[in-house]
Amino acid sequence: MVEGKYILITGAARRIGQILAITAAKAGANIILHHSDSPDEAQEVADEIRQLKKDCRIIRADFSNPQKAIEVIRKSVENLPVYALVNNAAIFEPVNFNNTSLLQWQTHIDINLTVPFLLSQLLAVQKNIGLERIINIVDWRALRPGKDHFPYTICKAGLVAMTQALAVALAPQIQVNALALGAILPPTDGRTDDRIISTIPMGRWAKLEELSQAFLFLLKGPAYMTGEIIHLDGGRHLV
Repeated sequence: MVEGKYILITGAARRIGQILAITAAKAGANIILHHSDSPDEAQEVADEIRQLKKDCRIIRADFSNPQKAIEVIRKSVENLPVYALVNNAAIFEPVNFNNTSLLQWQTHIDINLTVPFLLSQLLAVQKNIGLERIINIVDWRALRPGKDHFPYTICKAGLVAMTQALAVALAPQIQVNALALGAILPPTDGRTDDRIISTIPMGRWAKLEELSQAFLFLLKGPAYMTGEIIHLDGGRHLV
């Protein structure tokens, strides 16, 4: 189903986005790889994708300036059919309600929510693009909000709401679903503290192949499914 089709994945140079890009390429897709400021990592991912005999086009755009970023992407995909959009790029700062500054709040909103809206709008309204699927990467916190990572959580909750609203607004031409992640990769500071998984019913970190399987289900699965939030969090959102 995705063989030879282009998939735009934001934040695809590192971590979760990198895994999604390689997974889609192995499934036969060509990749439009967005990054904000990771040129070396982006090139490494692109080289790996090209070794799979798939096309990979790199777009560099800073999502903290949504209007400028969207113009960059608009020009990059102007004459390119895009089968799927994967809104993965996000900022994740460990700030609570009391110490969230206006700048931190606005930056989270811009990157985590405004740009996914603008990208969805850009690709959905252009009929020559041929968009069929939007996959939003969210978080278990979006369904069970708490006091930590306050602006991040609010943005992801908004992205869940947008997933469901777009599912209605864009049907029947475009499916819109979300993947709510839990303990997939250790934090960027390298901590593998077992306390991170102590409250997870499954009692472990996810396997990377499980992430790939869930992503491919949304990318290649039944066209009758839209507006769904699939949790890959070991049951964390339930407790």
